[in-house]
Amino acid sequence: MNQNNFRETQQKKIEKTTKNKVFLPLIISLSIIAGIFIGNKLIPVKTNTFHSTLNQNTSSKISSILRLIQENYVEKVSIDSLEEIAIPMILKNLDPHTSYLPPVVNEKAHEDLSGNFEGIGVQFNIQEDTVLIINTISGGPSEKVGVLAGDRIVTINDSLFAGIGITNKDVISQLKGKKGTKVKIGIKRRGIAELINFEIIRDKIPLYSIDISYMLNKEIGYIKISKFAGTTYGEFMEAAVKLKKNGMKKMVIDLRDNGGGYLDAAVNIIDEFLPKGKMIVYTEGNFRKRIDYFSTDNDLLIDVELVVLINSWSASASEIVSGAIQDNDRGTIIGRRSFGKGLVQEEFEFRDNSGVRITTARYYTPAGRCIQKSYDDGIDSYYSDIYHRAADGELANADSTNFPDSLKYYTPNGKVVYGGGGIMPDVFVPVDTISYTEYYRKITSKGLIYKFALIYADNNRSKLQVLKTASEINNYLEKENVLKQFVDYAIKEGIISTKNDYTLSRKLIKTSLKAFIARNIIDNKGYFPIIKEVDNDLNKAISILEE
Repeated sequence: MNQNNFRETQQKKIEKTTKNKVFLPLIISLSIIAGIFIGNKLIPVKTNTFHSTLNQNTSSKISSILRLIQENYVEKVSIDSLEEIAIPMILKNLDPHTSYLPPVVNEKAHEDLSGNFEGIGVQFNIQEDTVLIINTISGGPSEKVGVLAGDRIVTINDSLFAGIGITNKDVISQLKGKKGTKVKIGIKRRGIAELINFEIIRDKIPLYSIDISYMLNKEIGYIKISKFAGTTYGEFMEAAVKLKKNGMKKMVIDLRDNGGGYLDAAVNIIDEFLPKGKMIVYTEGNFRKRIDYFSTDNDLLIDVELVVLINSWSASASEIVSGAIQDNDRGTIIGRRSFGKGLVQEEFEFRDNSGVRITTARYYTPAGRCIQKSYDDGIDSYYSDIYHRAADGELANADSTNFPDSLKYYTPNGKVVYGGGGIMPDVFVPVDTISYTEYYRKITSKGLIYKFALIYADNNRSKLQVLKTASEINNYLEKENVLKQFVDYAIKEGIISTKNDYTLSRKLIKTSLKAFIARNIIDNKGYFPIIKEVDNDLNKAISILEE
């Protein structure tokens, strides 16, 4: 079936229900993003991962063909380039997660999971063809020399660095660099006519995998984990200890949109919730003997009531956590069916720093289920699985997913769980189809909420910076009626709402505006406490824990 026929078939299916009509554009756009995200960011699970340099002097048919081309082809060709093309094509015929990483991509992947990179320590955005500093990283080189949020980078190493066409990649290539090296930047700051020049010595910059941790109320703590990196367990324990000191008796772990990472990080976190000797996960493959992972006597959170949030883009290590908690009857899983990635990769490196990740095993939850979804129909179908889920109404109805009895398993308490395609939540929460109107779709497709929030925060930074908490910023913005200002801004951008659309989307838009503005001022500690107001999954978790 070609792509056009596929889309037409899915469209007919989706038009069967009114709800699916409403949020189809959201699902399509998100599924495209998710395919990219899972394909590139679904970092392999680390199971005693080892690195080895492969012997590239083989006598295979492939190497023979390359040698024949090199010695006989009518024109001069780069054998290295041909190899770079051939390797991904070979691996594509295995499974969706066996992959080849060129040197630059491989370095970036290691950087993401190592917990740090080397640079000047700023968060930035490109606004009107100029690099706008959103925040400086606490304790980083830029903060130490006096760079401030709201500054604009005009020159780098005495050369103009502003104008049409600059990209995030351009900025990163100029600002990142080895620890100890220097970079000079010229800053334009509001209220100061002359450029301010800084010489910054690059250093290691931490990459955090815990987006935020805070108390939702007097008893319930919340931890949002974005990935399972080398530093995740340490970050998690530090956050958990602080929350317990603040009175936490119940916890929400948010794994939504978490594409996975290192197995040991997931296992160590689960270990804190289980009594000694409980199965957490096991792995097994054709050339890999079964390895069992059991809980130890680490039990900091043994008495904490637990809820785990998942969605369609919770994958790999996220599914190990939710599967282990579910199969041990240790907590409640809330949200929508997870991605369904139950394959384990090991990494091998070449001499040029490129690498190949080979699927060597499957992982199984304590009940014995493998949650890897089928990839028999090819990689394109594998990553467009979200289309099928949307078409079948799975994101709106809890009973739309049917698994055969052969995939049925039981927890110690007799609860039925299923393998074969992700973790099914204990409590289903449908996607919000009411607030997602045509008006909301238009403003989000153009990124207007994010753009307006950036402009508003920049223009009102002096007033907002004196506000230290999400609550203070929220109250201030409520009085300023930012929603009306945004509606006027959207009209200038060519988007006008109907009265009905405005009524249905009003709360979602207003809350999102305030949350993004707060993020531009005090980062995630501003965003998450405000967006909670329209977070149906999280509010369901709170209500269950309060019962």
